Amino acid sequence: MLKHISIQNYALIESLEIDFEPGYSVITGETGAGKSILLGALSLILGNRVETGVLKNKEKKCVVEAEFDLQRYSLKVFFDKSDIDYDEITIIRREIMPGGRSRAFVNDTPVNLSVLKDLSVRLIDIHSQHQNLHLNDNRFQLNVLDAFARLNLDIEDYKINYFRYLSVKKDFQKLIERSEEEKKDYDFLQFQFDELENANLQVGEQAEIETELQQLNHAEEIKQSLSIAFNAISDDNSGITVKLREGISSLKQVQKFFGKSDEFLQRLESVKIELDDLSHELEILSEDLEHNPDRAEYLKERIDLIYALQSKHKIDTVEDLIAIKNDIQNKLDDITTFDSRIIEKKKQLYEQEKKITELAAKLSEGRREAAGKFENRIVVILQRLGIPSVKFKVRLEETNNFTETGKDTVNFLFSSSKHSDVQDIAEIASGGEISRLMLSIKSVIADTMALPAIIFDEIDTGVSGEIAEKIGQIMKEMSDNMQVISITHLPQVAAKADFHYKVFKIEDEFNTRTDIKRLNREERVKELATMLSGENITDAAFKNAEELLKP
Repeated sequence: MLKHISIQNYALIESLEIDFEPGYSVITGETGAGKSILLGALSLILGNRVETGVLKNKEKKCVVEAEFDLQRYSLKVFFDKSDIDYDEITIIRREIMPGGRSRAFVNDTPVNLSVLKDLSVRLIDIHSQHQNLHLNDNRFQLNVLDAFARLNLDIEDYKINYFRYLSVKKDFQKLIERSEEEKKDYDFLQFQFDELENANLQVGEQAEIETELQQLNHAEEIKQSLSIAFNAISDDNSGITVKLREGISSLKQVQKFFGKSDEFLQRLESVKIELDDLSHELEILSEDLEHNPDRAEYLKERIDLIYALQSKHKIDTVEDLIAIKNDIQNKLDDITTFDSRIIEKKKQLYEQEKKITELAAKLSEGRREAAGKFENRIVVILQRLGIPSVKFKVRLEETNNFTETGKDTVNFLFSSSKHSDVQDIAEIASGGEISRLMLSIKSVIADTMALPAIIFDEIDTGVSGEIAEKIGQIMKEMSDNMQVISITHLPQVAAKADFHYKVFKIEDEFNTRTDIKRLNREERVKELATMLSGENITDAAFKNAEELLKP
């Protein structure tokens, strides 16, 4: 329930604090006193947008704070899911800065407006004359019937599976579209793959081919260089090895009487061995190296193929070409599996459609079972409210397609005359009848809404006398299941309340401001008498007010 409201610097309100009690409360006051301002401030707590010019003092921030008792309501899961500290006495605060920026807090935890709105619909329902327009909305009518039938859990289960169905259906359609698109490219991809596959590309071969081709193109020059190097080492007349042998022979002649020659002989022998090996390798290289036009032509064709493929695919290495070939192979494999994947996804779609068909049928059955009872309850209340010949019907029709709420559309049909058939509410009901019908609906579903509080903003407009008294009585009955607060101009409605609050305007030479107070019994009598007869209160009005307050 709503326990307390504190408002600072909002419209005509400088500072206002008011405590509320469980049960049925009314708020009265002259036109223009500020009742709508009070609701406007409360709407900020519910996450509504900030209107420009709400600050009374443009240099100070506006603060609206509301305290709710949540002990009887299972809201901890919502708080945990929203990462908000849960407290049985929860405080919601909204701050509006002079520049127009706003902040919201729940138990001192900053929250965005979407979270605030999600929480507020679980805390309080503000019913205004504007909301009567919802009565012509088939979605609102369906929600009302579902609330009466207590289908909340079934609807939640259906919605989870419905959105899962939409997701699977979307995936299935995308798979088909992608399959059709990819299959158009299959031949081209296969051609590209065959071209790369037939090229038989090997990692590192480009560098090897380029090196070998360069050698073949300079074979004679290389062979001549090798020959010169060989002759420099091994020529019989002037080669290094000839002179080296002479040096070794000369040292051997003095070896017997010059001991130090042993070290030099060893070193010269080692050099001779190395030069002999080098000479032998140069000779073999020179003999093996020949200009091979056929080999050169083959390598040229091979490197030209590699260059052409690299240019075509706009890359620089054989390794990149191999990666492209593997990627194309994966795409081709993917395309060839589309049919089996489509079959599997179609099976999933069928199973999910079967699931939501069953759940939608369960919803339809629950709605049909509840419709008759709902009609009877509404008729009884409307007859109490002065429409004795009322007829009220719930028309349920099945749609061709699944919707977020199943396969049903609901239309409330109404007639206030025994001589006319039921028709759409918008076509036949007067403003006063719509108000009474909406009150009847709220009354019927009050115990299923699981809301801490409901506020009626002049729902009794257009009625008076005995009907007004019955409206007050119905609100009183509703307060057995929830806190009810009614803003009213009718003394008969106000007299039924457990608690009576008055909004009034204070004006002086410097300022105009709005305030509110809870009335004691004596003050209530005076307020009701004023509502009955105006400012000039008569004795009859006082007596009538006393009579209205009797249990």
